[in-house]
Amino acid sequence: MTQDDSTVVELQARWDKIRVANLYDTLDKMGYPNQCLDLGIKPLFMHQHLAGQVITVRGSAYPVPQNEPDSDWVGNYFEQLVGMVYPGCVVVVECGGELHAGKFGEMTSWALKQGGAHGIVLDSLIRDWLGLEAIPNFTPCARGTTPIESSARWRITAVNAKIGMPGTLTSRVRVDPGDWIVGEADGVMVVPQAIAMEALVKAEVLEAEEQGMREDVAAGMSFADAYKKWGRA
Repeated sequence: MTQDDSTVVELQARWDKIRVANLYDTLDKMGYPNQCLDLGIKPLFMHQHLAGQVITVRGSAYPVPQNEPDSDWVGNYFEQLVGMVYPGCVVVVECGGELHAGKFGEMTSWALKQGGAHGIVLDSLIRDWLGLEAIPNFTPCARGTTPIESSARWRITAVNAKIGMPGTLTSRVRVDPGDWIVGEADGVMVVPQAIAMEALVKAEVLEAEEQGMREDVAAGMSFADAYKKWGRA
C-alpha cells in the first residue's frame, strides 16, 4: 500500500458512494471499457455495496498433500494474508478454476473483517451463507455458495501478486495490489490504481448530476426538462 491508512479509509468512504453503472460510464469515457468482472460475480446479498483498495490472492485447484501439511511447499499463506489486511481494503481472489469448494467462509471472513477488510471477491464459491450475512459492514462477492470444504481441494499459492479475474467484455481483467474495486447488484468493477483518483473525481460528478435529476423528477419536473438540465438518463 502506498498511502497511509487514514487516506485509504477516506478514499474508501468516497468510493462507497459510487454506483457501479456510473463508474462504468466514467471508465468507458476514459478509455477503460473492459473493467467489469464476469457478471456471475456479484454480492451474495443484493442490497450490499462494496468498495475498497485491493489485496490480491491467487489459488490453485491442486490438493494439498495430506502427508506434509506443514511443508514449505504449502506455506501458511492465510496467516500472511491476515497480517496484510488494513482498514479500507478488499481481498480479491483468483481461484484457479476450482468450481466446487468454498475457498473462504464465515470464520475466515471474520478474520479479514477484524483486520479492516470491507469484503472479499472470488471468481468461484464461498461457504456459510447465513454466517456471512451476519458479519457487519462486510460484503462477500462470489458466484454463489457451497457446503464443500476446501482444505483438501484448494490452496492459496500467492498473496499480493498480479492476478487475472474473468471479465464480461474481455476474457480476463487484470487486478493489481493497490487497485480499487467497487461492486453491487449490477456487477463488480476494477479501477486501476494509476487512474483511480481521476476516475473517482469524475464519477462523483456523475453521481451529483444524477442525484440532481433524480430529485427534480421526483419533485414533478418532466423527464425532458430534467434531462435538458442534467444530461443523465
